[in-house]
Amino acid sequence: MKPNITSLCLYLLLTCLTFSGLAAVLPPGVMHVNGVPAPALKLANLDGKSYDLANSRGRWVFVHFWASWCGPCRREMPSIQRMTDMLADSGIEFVVVNTAETEDEVFTFLGIVAPDLMPLMDLDGQVTGEWQPRGLPATYLVDPDGRIRYQALGGREWEQQAYLDFLRRLRSE
Repeated sequence: MKPNITSLCLYLLLTCLTFSGLAAVLPPGVMHVNGVPAPALKLANLDGKSYDLANSRGRWVFVHFWASWCGPCRREMPSIQRMTDMLADSGIEFVVVNTAETEDEVFTFLGIVAPDLMPLMDLDGQVTGEWQPRGLPATYLVDPDGRIRYQALGGREWEQQAYLDFLRRLRSE
């Protein structure tokens, strides 16, 4: 009788995961979030051009908070550069937010490790505080309705196939 109960439990678990759209799609370190509204995100980039997350409705947005003094952030930033290059035609908008550093610090750092990324500058850290990451780096995936659906805390190698496949699948959600 035990094998039947075990098989039934396994079947029910896999069925639930399949119907929730989560079966084998979340790569390591990416967590599902229950669609809380994304906080406001209005900042200027390193060139002074304004950005407002509210204008990105209708598409997925990868929002990444980082700082150059953060060891995991330093290791992760080249991976984010490669990932954005690989997913340039994915329809996902990529936003990297520097937290409370000067423009000179950010320019110097990115010039070495990720020269094609154009960060938003949270000079006083207030926007980062509104998003309340538990630490840096922190990544949020905001759905086309402006709700946070996924979160990843800590650094990772975003150009690995599992992450690329997951991000590409977002368009079908």
